[in-house]
Amino acid sequence: MKSKTKWLTALLLLVFGFIVNTHLTTSVEAASKEPVLKVGMEANYPPYNWTQTTNAHGAVPIDGSKQYANGYDVQIAKIIGKRLHRKVVVEKTEWDGLLPALTSGKIDLIIAGMSPTPDRRKAINFSQPYRKSTFVVITNKDSKYAKAKTINDFDGAKLTAQQGTLHYDLIKELKGAKHQPAMRSFSAMRQSLTSGTIDGYVAEDIEYTSYKAVNPNIVAVNLNKMSGFHVDADDSETSIGVKKGNTQLLNEVNSILSTISNKKRDQLMNAAIREQPQAAPAKHENWFISIMRRYGNMILGGVGMTLLLALVGTIVGFFIGLLVGIIRTIPTPKSTGKRWFMKVIDWILAIYIEVFRGTPMMVQAAVFYYGIAQLWHINLNRTVAALIIVSINTGAYLSEIIRGGINATPKGQFEAAQALGMKHSQQMWQIILPQAIRNCLPSITNEFIVNIKDTSVLSIISVSELFFVGTTVASQTFQFFQTYLIISAIYLLLTFSITRIFNFIEKKLEGPRNYNLMANQIQLADPKEAGLEHEQ
Repeated sequence: MKSKTKWLTALLLLVFGFIVNTHLTTSVEAASKEPVLKVGMEANYPPYNWTQTTNAHGAVPIDGSKQYANGYDVQIAKIIGKRLHRKVVVEKTEWDGLLPALTSGKIDLIIAGMSPTPDRRKAINFSQPYRKSTFVVITNKDSKYAKAKTINDFDGAKLTAQQGTLHYDLIKELKGAKHQPAMRSFSAMRQSLTSGTIDGYVAEDIEYTSYKAVNPNIVAVNLNKMSGFHVDADDSETSIGVKKGNTQLLNEVNSILSTISNKKRDQLMNAAIREQPQAAPAKHENWFISIMRRYGNMILGGVGMTLLLALVGTIVGFFIGLLVGIIRTIPTPKSTGKRWFMKVIDWILAIYIEVFRGTPMMVQAAVFYYGIAQLWHINLNRTVAALIIVSINTGAYLSEIIRGGINATPKGQFEAAQALGMKHSQQMWQIILPQAIRNCLPSITNEFIVNIKDTSVLSIISVSELFFVGTTVASQTFQFFQTYLIISAIYLLLTFSITRIFNFIEKKLEGPRNYNLMANQIQLADPKEAGLEHEQ
C-alpha cells in the first residue's frame, strides 16, 4: 500500500511541476515592465503570419509558449508597437477564435490578413487598409479549370475557401461551381487540392505567391479581371481589427498606418515571402528527421500540454464525478424538508450532467474562456481555463459511470451494513466505493484516452496542444501526410501506454476478493450474516 501511495505522490508532484513550469512560461512576459500590445493571429498563414522556433528575422514571442511568430502581419504589428512604445506579443488563435478574443478583451488588435466585411464591422471596428489584394482561384496546372476565362468556365468545379471568410461567399459568383464544405485553414485546403478532393479554392493573390514558392504545379486564375465578377472595394482590402469603443487605439493605429509608404509595405511583403518557412528538407535528409530536427521541440511541447490537460482533467474529473455520484445515490430522506432539498440538489446535478454531456467541449471552452472575460472582465489564463473545462466535462461523464457502479453493487451488502448500524457514509467508504471504483476502472481508463484525443478542440482558446502544433508544422512544411503520420503515431503511443498502465493498476487492485477479511474489519463473527459472502 505504501508503494502505491509513493507512486501516486510522485505522479502528482510531476504534474504539479509541469503546471508550475507552464505558468512560469506564460508569466515571464506578463511580469515585464514594458507595456504589452497583444496581437491576435493564426500564426499559420504564410506569408502574412507563421510560427517558428526561434526569433530569427525579427520574430516576436507567442504568448504562453516558447515559440515565435513572424510574417508581414507581425512586421506591421512591430511598427505599430514601436510607435506606441508597447512590446508586441502574439496571441496565437484559430481563425474562429479571433473575433471573440478581441471582443472579450483577450487581445488588443487583430492583424491576421482580415478583410473588413459588413458582418464583421457590426462586431468590431476596422482601421484603414494596410494591404489590398486580388482574388484568385488556386488550382492544379493540369486541371481543366486552369485556363478558365469567364465565371461560367467554373461550371462543375468543386471549390472551397476558408471558413468564416469572404472568400467562401465569392464562390457563388462563379456560375455552376459546386460549393464544398468550408475549411478551417489554408493548410487543409492545400492538402485537399494536392490529394484531388477539390478542384480549387478561392484566396488572395498573395496566398498563390506563397504556395507557388513550394508547389510549382499550381496556377492562379484571376477573378477580378473576369466580366461579371463583382466584389466591393472594402472586401479587397486587409485591415486591422479594433474593439468597438476603443476609439483612441483605432485613431493611433490609423495615424501610424498613414506613415507607412506603399514602397515600405511591398518591401515587408517581399521579405516575408523570402523568409517564410521552407518546405523542402535538406539534401539526403529523411523527412522524419527533417521534421523532428526543425520542429521537434514544438511537437514535444504539444505532447506535454496534451498530457497535462488529459491527466489533470481526468484526476480532477474523477473526484468531481465521485462526489456527484455519491450524492445522487443517497437514499431518500424520510423528512419532508430534507426530501425536497435532496430533490433540488439532484435536479441541479442532473442539469449539470445534461449540459456538459450534451454540448461539445469546443463550445464549452469558447463560452467559458471568452464569455467570462466579456461579461465579468475576468481574464483567466488559457491553460487554467482549459484545465477547468476538461475537468468539469470529464466529471459529468464519470459521475454517471460511478453512479452506475454504485447501483450495480449487490443490495445485500447495503442491507447488511444497515443491519450493523453503519451510516450511509460508512457504507460508501468502507464497503461500496472500493468495489464500485474497481469495477469502473475500465471506463475511467477510456475517459482518460478520450481526453487525450479531445483536447484537440481547445485550440479554439489558443491552447497549443498536440494537434494544433501538428497543424502548424504541416502548414509550414507542406508535408501534410508525413506530419499527420507523426502526430497519429504519437497519439497511438500515448493511448497505448495509458491503456497498459491502467491495465496494470487494475490487476493490482483486483487481488483476491476476500470478504471474510472485510467482515473481520467491521468486527463480524459471521461474514454471511452481513451479506459479504465470497463472490463466485
